[in-house]
Amino acid sequence: VRLVPNEISCSAAISACEKGGQWQVALVLLRTMPDLRVVPDEISYNAAISACEQAAKWQLALMLFSSMPGSKLLANDVTYNAVISACSAGGRWQLALGILGEMQAAGVRPDKLSYSAAMSACSKCGQWQQSLSLLSHMEATTVTPDEISRSAAVSACETGGMWLSVLELLNNIQLDAAVFLKIPT
Repeated sequence: VRLVPNEISCSAAISACEKGGQWQVALVLLRTMPDLRVVPDEISYNAAISACEQAAKWQLALMLFSSMPGSKLLANDVTYNAVISACSAGGRWQLALGILGEMQAAGVRPDKLSYSAAMSACSKCGQWQQSLSLLSHMEATTVTPDEISRSAAVSACETGGMWLSVLELLNNIQLDAAVFLKIPT
């Protein structure tokens, strides 16, 4: 019995390469899919972009992301989050914020991961104001910040030497916990 590759098996192989840190092999697999008479889909691209993200190859992640419309593929939340995370890993906070804006403009709703990755990018580059702005925007758009997003904001403030902002964030976290657990304050 001869197995014939398809989108599912190729995407699974690309994903396995990502998990194994083999980003180069993941990209080769994506590039050779048409030779196998398999058309790459969003899942294939998402797996390859995630492989680039894991290897801190933000330029390659952006290149793949940019090539998706030419292949008539629409980016989804997984795609955007992987690209934002890749930009964060590369310390490219402006790009991360730009991709977050593109995400919203495309009608894809950012989630906690989207905001946390963008906040992390800001934190790495000392952009504490941007990080706090993203935290406020999260709350204004009904995306409830979690411990990861709040930690990213705390880290950004710490990097920027903004200890009063750190204390305020920690106080808000304590108040949120008290409300959640119904502890009198």
